[in-house]
Amino acid sequence: MGEELKQGDKVSWNTSQGRTEGKIVRKQTTPTKIKSHVVKASKDNPEYIVESEKSGKRAAHKPEELKKTGR
Repeated sequence: MGEELKQGDKVSWNTSQGRTEGKIVRKQTTPTKIKSHVVKASKDNPEYIVESEKSGKRAAHKPEELKKTGR
């Protein structure tokens, strides 16, 4: 993705249940954990923490997995 995402941006991504929408919570550039999942983010390979509109749950996604919705 050529466009830089930022906190509050509306985005969508694919899940096993279909397309999901939510918002960017933050850009993660250091390793962290979300529940029991280890997020291997770094400055060279950042991930974005996103919050689902439907469930309110948070997950980490690589930039290329996210599409800005512009809504």
